Amino acid sequence: MRSAPSYRRFRRILVGLALCVCGCSTGHLTESADPGPQRTGQKRAVSMSITLTSRDFSPGAAIPKECTGEGTDRSPQLAWANLPEGTRQLALICDDPDAPTAEPWVHWVIYGLDPTLHELPAGLPKDAVLEKPIRAKQGKNSWPSGQTIGYRGPLPPPGHGVHHYHFTLYALDQPLELAPGADKQQLLKAMQGHILATGELIGTYERKK
Repeated sequence: MRSAPSYRRFRRILVGLALCVCGCSTGHLTESADPGPQRTGQKRAVSMSITLTSRDFSPGAAIPKECTGEGTDRSPQLAWANLPEGTRQLALICDDPDAPTAEPWVHWVIYGLDPTLHELPAGLPKDAVLEKPIRAKQGKNSWPSGQTIGYRGPLPPPGHGVHHYHFTLYALDQPLELAPGADKQQLLKAMQGHILATGELIGTYERKK
């Protein structure tokens, strides 16, 4: 026969174990059901699902001289496929991270593109608002003077080696409320949280000494 103190001590142990088991089980169920701050606050996953191509140059190949500052600065033809479902608008940025500047040198900012489009025709006008051959808005490039709106092609410093020009297309889940003439940072800020997918095409160019 157990003594009273021993029995009470044994009972306290059993109760403690039961509470521990219940607490652990409840905690596990709560953690699984609760989305938590990481789940509710996480950013939209952006895929690189868009295929971006050009008739003017192949991926990783040289951009033709006609599309550069040493030529006529004609904007290249670009085409795309595999836009995600729910795309409401498109935008494109072209920049050069190899430029000897603090930030990549911006060659082209174009946005407000209709999601039914499948390409940008070659040689687009260099106006802030386009009506033909497509409807779009164009923003500022990095040149401080001259043609500061629309496409300006590669013109790296002579002898600086091969530069890589990143053409990046963005599929957006809503139209942008952005006036013509925006710069790259203003466009990126406006697109934040609305990018469904992107596609990238890289061309190269080098100016000899």
